[in-house]
Amino acid sequence: MNVKALVAEFIGTFMLTGAVLGAAFYSFGAPAGAAGIVGVALSIGIVVFATARAIGHISGGHYNPAVTLGLVAAGRFNFGDALPYIVAQCLGAIAVTAVFATIGHAPATYAANGYGSLSMINASLTSVLIIEVMLTAFFLIVILGSTRAGAPAGFAPLSIGLTLTAIHLMSIPVSNTSVNPARSLGPAVFAGGEALSQLWVFFVAPVSRRRQPRSAPCARASISLRRASCITARRT
Repeated sequence: MNVKALVAEFIGTFMLTGAVLGAAFYSFGAPAGAAGIVGVALSIGIVVFATARAIGHISGGHYNPAVTLGLVAAGRFNFGDALPYIVAQCLGAIAVTAVFATIGHAPATYAANGYGSLSMINASLTSVLIIEVMLTAFFLIVILGSTRAGAPAGFAPLSIGLTLTAIHLMSIPVSNTSVNPARSLGPAVFAGGEALSQLWVFFVAPVSRRRQPRSAPCARASISLRRASCITARRT
């Protein structure tokens, strides 16, 4: 296992989760210049684009257990490498939440994902499951399509970042938007209680979608910076 790749996954997930939580904690309801839902959505989209360009070439820029598992299902990432990636991603999300807990002034829920009282619109469990499954599948379709062999070079980070922005605009009021089990784990660990008891939803939803058709196998997938992910994978 490439240690540099694991460090890149840790850093990328740290920054991605931090973009969501930082905007949600300190800008969402700030008295002056409140970012609101649009600000949070733009924050994560910009950070995903930037980290994909900056360090995506090291690990493939997954930053999300659902992406890692989706690439495994598509035959574009080694199953044996998936668990270390997922561990690094989860540790990154927990670490950045710990930083914000130290800074303080975070809401008691830590912007945790959830249904019922943890949802802005008091969405039901069924509603949250439906939207998370649907949007995770949508996200993976964009990732797999924009990183396929023959896709326009250099556009994958932009298309992925914009898609994640749109996903947050659609689903923040429903579930606080997960589509990323690591992002859900970090806040739940610190919020505890109801957030922790509902965490299973955001691990189940990403793997509940239909299995993607397998593409040509390759040793390791890159989802971000190169024109053809399988070609990139063979070089790393």
